[in-house]
Amino acid sequence: MRRTVLIAEDDENDQFFVAREIKKIVPPVDVQFVEDGEQAIAYLTGTGQYSDRSRYPTPAVIFIDLKMPKLNGFELLEWLKRHDMLKSIPAIVVSSSTLQTDIDKAYQLGANAYIVKPASAIDLQKLFKTTGEFFLGHAETPSLAISA
Repeated sequence: MRRTVLIAEDDENDQFFVAREIKKIVPPVDVQFVEDGEQAIAYLTGTGQYSDRSRYPTPAVIFIDLKMPKLNGFELLEWLKRHDMLKSIPAIVVSSSTLQTDIDKAYQLGANAYIVKPASAIDLQKLFKTTGEFFLGHAETPSLAISA
């Protein structure tokens, strides 16, 4: 079964390098990008342009940049935490921020991991390949059913 990765990232260069590397993961995955927190919420709720679930399936994992326009990564994590059907999707923060307050806040808001974005494109590719393989190839993921 082909799985989907949702990446909330507004930097087009990062999108290019990440997409190229994540597409190498075995088993193959589909990569979907959104450029801000509002688009991520629309994607996750299947509203607007994302209403076709065959084209925009619920992701198996979400990578979130903290510094995005409209709704930032913290606001997106906070929104995810309030939605029982979606809060169990692994959410990995990938940010250039090394501030301990940002790291602590991300975990308090439900992030499953916090990774500092490397400076080089090659290291960014390696990071997404390794992390993607772990969460999609090795880690078991929960069902999206609401627990009673």
